[in-house]
Amino acid sequence: MRSPTDHTARLRGAAVGAASGAVAVLAHGLGGATALPTGSSMALLFAACALIGVVATALPRGNGPVSTMAVLAVGQCVGHTALSLGHVQHHTVSAAMVLAHLVAIPVGTIAIRAAEVGMRRAITSVRQLVVVLAGVGCPPARVVRPPAADERAVLRQLLLRPDIGLRGPPRVGATVLTQAPA
Repeated sequence: MRSPTDHTARLRGAAVGAASGAVAVLAHGLGGATALPTGSSMALLFAACALIGVVATALPRGNGPVSTMAVLAVGQCVGHTALSLGHVQHHTVSAAMVLAHLVAIPVGTIAIRAAEVGMRRAITSVRQLVVVLAGVGCPPARVVRPPAADERAVLRQLLLRPDIGLRGPPRVGATVLTQAPA
């Protein structure tokens, strides 16, 4: 589950979904498609990219670039398959199409991660600016002093519990040996 303060999750999801669709259209064109996709293939592509974006949004923030690369790779495969299903003519797998997919995965991951870092820094800067402009400072650090040893408290403990001495461990069975006379 993602953190409630992860402000970049939606940005990551939108970027992964959009990149998956854009690269699918580009690679589809490089693969030999004669015209831009229209109609049902584009509707299927939009639905597939929206689903991939939702999956990327749901990923936890702690996941690194590897998970983003995996979601991008799956998104491109799903997007390219969605475009291929909408066309009657089949196109061949070309080296240019495979290269476009393979280059887009790490480049897209780097761009998405850079956007996340930039957004986090911008949010932090805006928060700090609002705090400064509002005049809300940090509360002063409270000095914690250890309590002074009170001799009366030590003497009181000695009077209440005579088996506690100031030196050494307590005597075992001291109260059993000193019983009152019968």
